[in-house]
Amino acid sequence: MSELEVKTRAEGDPAYQWDLTPIFPDDAAWREALERAGEFIPRLEAFRGRLGSSGESLLEYMALGEEISEAVEPLYGYASLKSDEDTAVSVYQDMRSKARSLLVRLSTASAFATPEIIAIPDGTLEGFYAAAPGLEKYRIALDETRRRRAHILSEREEALLAGAGEVAAAPYNIYNLFESADLKFPDAIDSEGEAHPLSNGSFVTLLHSQDRALRADAFARFYDVYLGMQNTAAALLDAQMKQLKFFSGARGYDSARAAALDVTNVPLPVYDSLVEAVNANLGEMHRYMALRKKLMGLDALHMYDIYTPMVADADAAIPYAQARQTVLEALSVLGEDYGAVLRRAFAERWIDVYENTGKRSGAYSSGLARPHPYILLNHKNTLDSLFTLAHELGHTMHSYLSAKNQPTVYADYVIFVAEVASTVNESLLMRHLLGKTTDRRQRAYLINYFLEQFRTTVYRQTMFAEFEQRCGEMCANGDALTAEALNELYYGLNRRYYGPATEVDERIKIEWARIPHFYYDYYVFQYATGFSAAIAISSRILAEGQSAVGDYLRFLSLGCSKTPIELLKIAGVDMTTPEPVNAALKLFGELIDEMEGLMKE
Repeated sequence: MSELEVKTRAEGDPAYQWDLTPIFPDDAAWREALERAGEFIPRLEAFRGRLGSSGESLLEYMALGEEISEAVEPLYGYASLKSDEDTAVSVYQDMRSKARSLLVRLSTASAFATPEIIAIPDGTLEGFYAAAPGLEKYRIALDETRRRRAHILSEREEALLAGAGEVAAAPYNIYNLFESADLKFPDAIDSEGEAHPLSNGSFVTLLHSQDRALRADAFARFYDVYLGMQNTAAALLDAQMKQLKFFSGARGYDSARAAALDVTNVPLPVYDSLVEAVNANLGEMHRYMALRKKLMGLDALHMYDIYTPMVADADAAIPYAQARQTVLEALSVLGEDYGAVLRRAFAERWIDVYENTGKRSGAYSSGLARPHPYILLNHKNTLDSLFTLAHELGHTMHSYLSAKNQPTVYADYVIFVAEVASTVNESLLMRHLLGKTTDRRQRAYLINYFLEQFRTTVYRQTMFAEFEQRCGEMCANGDALTAEALNELYYGLNRRYYGPATEVDERIKIEWARIPHFYYDYYVFQYATGFSAAIAISSRILAEGQSAVGDYLRFLSLGCSKTPIELLKIAGVDMTTPEPVNAALKLFGELIDEMEGLMKE
């Protein structure tokens, strides 16, 4: 068997599988820790009615919150990671369910806290800080809780909402099992009649193939499976939007989108200005599609043609060992300390590298603070997999440095800045590769890949953001999110974004059903804003050197101790202006110009 052949988990090489024993040595230890964690519930309930009584009581409660986080995060993390190794193994699904139930019970038990905290008069709270100096550590967290006081309900209402959390998670949980474990795909057939395994993990890799017949067949067979389940998929997304509507309405927000952005303290106009800026620059996207059609020599550019490299003979296999070394070299500009942690991640098996049967598709960094983050990959020896490795290591370093430098209460970072570190790594990797390349066709190949990052991260994710926004508006208006309505909406967006040079195949209308991020609560727009910020930060690092690196590492180390807008300003980017997005799209246009010039030579 080759390393890329899809095997069972047991057949894989443990050297390329993550080592979870630093979290728990075995499942029995996890179960013991789960039982002990139940003891937190009466400890929490003992504070009911006491948080406004004294600074000492409030301090003790806040410290207990940190203790609970440190004990419970590994419980959910271990169960989730084990479940993702093979989603068909029911024992780990059950463990994850038990961990999630514990989180709900803890949330329910502490539902009194936020109403009590926001009820403390400002003057009284200032007196608490003076009487209990240790409470000063939690001032930022308490201010953040009180910032949203208009949307906090009574204790009984908060308890009801917390108790409904498990039900609210059902659409995503069902979708995850549906997409990862239950959907089965027929093999895709190439131009020679050979069969290729088709899965969520292999689909995009097949779309990169130079065999157009294989691309077309994979595209048709893959989306036909989703079309066969479109009503189920639509019902899941409809349920997701309805639960978001319910919770945001219960808290008095104008929309689910407003509620989602308020959680991370991101101004709603940032979302709107992104959509406006990208729509104002759709001409560049259309120009890119026309260039792709021309360079590929196609009479019609189909949706299954837009992933394969335009510079075919420059494509080369990149084994995992080579990818690892290249990433280390590219990120060396961030300093020796940064590189030392990367080497630990490889040596200590923080990374699960290859696809196996039942393994969750895609890639992610777990964000665990203790003992460290873990990375799930489905490495395919492609340039895309090289960039995915750099991307997930960016997330991992952000989590690691924030946890190392911040107390538990501030160790996490909000979603809005989550995609910045990952994309800075990708941008530095691209600049590194371009800096080493003298061959004209290799440079064109890399620029093609960079252009694809803009297409998939700025344009495509903004298209997703428009789709998600429109779904929320339809739900708010009482319109049912039927398969027909969702297909029509999604197909229309694809036609507008990809433009007249692209043959927008009808099957693309069901692509929304394979996008798990639509269950992440208005997450996708942040890929586009994060990419734009990352382009600015990486450019500054390469231009200014150590001073910019220092600012960037400070950004990575601050967790959520400042607002996301303030954090990005520390790294040198002001996302309250349209400048980062406009600058990124300007660079996109310049790359198209360079690609046209290279291909004429």
